Amino acid sequence: MENSCAQAAVNMYRVKILHSSETHLCEIKNEGISVDDWVMVTSRYGKDMAKVLGSVCCGESKNEGEKQSFIRLATEEDIELFNKNLEKEKEAVRVCREKVASHKLDMKLVSAHYLPEESKILFFFTADARVDFRSLVKDLVTIFKMRIELRQIGVRDESRVLGGIAVCGRQYCCHNITDRLQSVSIKMAKEQNLSLNSMKISGPCGRLLCCLSYEYDFYKEEKRRVPSEGSRLKIADATFKVCDVNIQSRRVILMGEDGRKVDTNASKFSRDGDSGPWIFTGSLEDE
Repeated sequence: MENSCAQAAVNMYRVKILHSSETHLCEIKNEGISVDDWVMVTSRYGKDMAKVLGSVCCGESKNEGEKQSFIRLATEEDIELFNKNLEKEKEAVRVCREKVASHKLDMKLVSAHYLPEESKILFFFTADARVDFRSLVKDLVTIFKMRIELRQIGVRDESRVLGGIAVCGRQYCCHNITDRLQSVSIKMAKEQNLSLNSMKISGPCGRLLCCLSYEYDFYKEEKRRVPSEGSRLKIADATFKVCDVNIQSRRVILMGEDGRKVDTNASKFSRDGDSGPWIFTGSLEDE
């Protein structure tokens, strides 16, 4: 079993599509592949340039849908063409934005992308509703003399493509760190006792911060080890209410019916299973 996993780790790599910043698994049998090598792979849009991020264990390759086919190592000509296309894409975006404005279309152009070895340009845009861009495509075909495809993406995808600096001072997680866009909910912020002010827990894309999901599982698991806020328990013939639980400092604040406030360690609570009553195993005299 260990040998098969090791073999899978050698052959399976995670690669990053350079244009969209999407990452995929790729089975590469070439033993000369190294981290940061440029390779040609198949993406959902066609053949494209990618960068090797590193090898992965077989346990990470369960999702067959995210696997892409390895074509070959990128040549010097491939890299030169890729860099030339970057300059052409800037001009393509400028031209397309002018045409979007002239047609008065309610859409925001995000980027353009030339696929290598294909006579096709992809234009990515965001919009609040469906957009009839047929006349726009006709104009673009007349100008560029090649196949044109317009793809509508979400605002989180826009941030992943363009990148930028987040409120933490680092590059956007979706662009630089995260393998794929994860679902993020307000419940994650609540579980971590974070402010529910949308300005504080939302990213520049206007959606909830990707990093809210990073420690969610840890908080969820740790909160199972202590009584929840608002719960009541008997301690030395007195009833106390849990007023605050601080997972990071592992402190629990209790309030007695007589107004007594007790700040104690979370390790002093235990229960029988998931449904049994909470028991305070310490002594209030020590607090």
